[in-house]
Amino acid sequence: MLTDQLLHRGRRGNASKTLNRTSPWLALTFSVALILLALSALPSFFGERAALTLGKDAWIAPEQAGQILTEAHIGVAAISARDKGIQIILSDENQQMAARQLLAEAAQNPAAITLSMVPAAPPWLNRLGLSPIKLGLDLRGGVQFLMQVDTAPVFKAQGEALKGAIRQVIRDKGLRSVAVLKDESRLTENPDALKLSGATQSLAELRGWLLLNYPQWQSESADGAILLRLKDTERVALVSQTLKENISIMRGRIQELGITEAIVQRHGESRILVELPGVQDPVAAKRVIGATASLSFHELKEGGTALQTPFGDGRVGLNPAPVLGGEHIVDARSGSDEMGRPAVNIVLDTEGGKRMSDFSRGHIGEPMATRYSEYRASAEGTVKDSRVISVATINSQLGNRFSITGLGSHEEAQELAMLLRAGSMTAPVTIQKERTIGPSLGAENIHNGFAALALGMGATLLFMALWYRRLGWVANVALLANLVMLLGLLALIPGAVLTLPGIAGLVLTVGMAVDTNVLIFERIRDKMKEGRSLALAIDKGFASAFGTIVDANLTTMITALVLYAIGNGPIQGFALTLGLGLVTSMITGIFMSRLIINWVYGRDERKAVRI
Repeated sequence: MLTDQLLHRGRRGNASKTLNRTSPWLALTFSVALILLALSALPSFFGERAALTLGKDAWIAPEQAGQILTEAHIGVAAISARDKGIQIILSDENQQMAARQLLAEAAQNPAAITLSMVPAAPPWLNRLGLSPIKLGLDLRGGVQFLMQVDTAPVFKAQGEALKGAIRQVIRDKGLRSVAVLKDESRLTENPDALKLSGATQSLAELRGWLLLNYPQWQSESADGAILLRLKDTERVALVSQTLKENISIMRGRIQELGITEAIVQRHGESRILVELPGVQDPVAAKRVIGATASLSFHELKEGGTALQTPFGDGRVGLNPAPVLGGEHIVDARSGSDEMGRPAVNIVLDTEGGKRMSDFSRGHIGEPMATRYSEYRASAEGTVKDSRVISVATINSQLGNRFSITGLGSHEEAQELAMLLRAGSMTAPVTIQKERTIGPSLGAENIHNGFAALALGMGATLLFMALWYRRLGWVANVALLANLVMLLGLLALIPGAVLTLPGIAGLVLTVGMAVDTNVLIFERIRDKMKEGRSLALAIDKGFASAFGTIVDANLTTMITALVLYAIGNGPIQGFALTLGLGLVTSMITGIFMSRLIINWVYGRDERKAVRI
C-alpha cells in the first residue's frame, strides 16, 4: 500500500495522463453509436397504425377505395399513392380485416391487397428508414394455429411408388409367381410396409435389385417372404423434408392472404406453428392455410375410378393415371368465361405445357375431367376425398394456358385460384390448437409489461442513487443508456420480434445491468478502504472487477444462446432480449461508466471522498 502511495505521489503531476484516461476517438465512437441506436429506438415510442396496400393489379382508384370504406363507416386516416400502388391508413386497427374484405370484392385481383402496419412516427424518421420494434402475437393481437402434419400418406405414397417399380421389374425380367402386397400386419405402424412372396430364386434376384436401386429400404426375410419398409433414417429425412415443403407452401398461402408479418416455423417433430399478428377473423385464414386441396387432369375411361360430378348425381369413370398434376401449375387467376360463368385461368410450366399439348393433340373432340382432391380427418384417420369439378371437351390442341370452367361461384373460383398459386400440401395438416388474441388484450399486455419494467427500473434507480451516492448517478445514466441501446438493437435486427416474455427479458436485463456497476463500485470501495486515492481506487476497481463481470455474463450468454437455439416463439423472444441485454449492459456498465467516472472523478486524488 505504501509503495502504491509513493508511486502515485511521485507522479502526481502526470496522474491525469497515466490513470483513468480514455481515448477521445473511443469516446467519440461510443457517442455516435449511442446516438444512432437512440434514433433507431425513437420510432418505437410512437407506435404503429393499421394500413392496407393496394397493388396496381387491384385496379382500384384512391377515390373509389375511400368511398367504399366511408360508406361502410370505416375510418380512414390517410390515403396516398405510392410506387407500388395505394396505401390506406386506417383510424381503427380492429377494422383492418373488414376493410380488406370490402376492397377485395371490388378488386380485379384480391391478392394485390395486403395488410400491413405502418410507423406512426414523424415523416423525417421514416425517411431515415427507421421503423418501430415488431410486436409479437401476444402484444399486437391476432391468431395462432398449431397444426399437425400427417406424414402417413407420404410414407404410403413411397410404398405405392416402390410397389409399381417392383411390378415393372417383374414384367421386364419375366419373374413369375411373385406377389407384391401390402403388409397388412404392419400397416398401422408402417404405412409403407410391403411383402414380397414367391419363388426363392426370384425373390433373391429382386432383393439384389432392391439393394442396388433402393438402399433407403430395409429388407428382411420371414417365412419364405421378403418384408420391406423404409429405414428409420429415411423416415426422419422424409418427415423433415415434408415439413419444410409444407412450411414453404403455408408461407405462400399467407402471402396470398395479404399478411406480411406472419411467423411460420416448425414446432416439435411433426407440427407447424403459424402466428398471424393483427388478424382478428380466423375463419378465412383457417380455411385457406389448412386446406390440402390438389388438382389433376384425367382422361375419361369406362370402368375407371368413379367419381361424383358437379352435375347432380352423375358419376364418371376416370383413368387413375393423371394426364397432368397440380405441381406443374405456375399461375392461376379467377375470371369468367364467354358466358359470364366463373372460371380459373391456368398457366403451366414448360414440362406441364408439353404434356398437355401432347395429350390434347391426340384427343381432340374427347372430354377431359378436372379432379379436385382434399384430405379430411375421420374416425379411420386421414382420408382423401376426390370429386370432379369440371368435364370439358377438348376442341383444339392445348398449350401451357387454358381455363377450368363449371365451378359453382366466383368466390369458389377465387379460392381455388389462390390455392393453386400457393401450391398443394405435400402432406395433409389438421389444426390441433387455435388461439385468438384481441388487440385490446395485446394493448393490455404491453401496458402491464412496460409498467412492470418502469416499476423495476424506478426502484433500481432509487436504490443506486441512495446507496452509492456520488457514483450512483453514473450507474443510473448507464442503465438508461443500456435500455435505449437495447431497444435500438431490437428495432434494427431483421426478424427480431418483441413478445411478452421478451419484456420479461428487458426487466431481467435491468437487474443484470446494475450488477455490473455494483461489482465495480464495491471494488472501488474496497480499494479506498485500503487507503488508496480515489483515482487509483477507480483504476484498480475496474481492473479487478472486469474478469468477474465477463465470467458472469458469459455463462448467462451461453444459456441465452441455448434457449434461442432449441426454443421457439416466446422462448426465443426472451432469449433474444436477454442476450442483447447482456451485450449492451457490458458496454454501458463497463465502458460508459468508466468514461463518465474518468471524466468527473478520475483525477481526484483525495483519500477521504465518500462514495
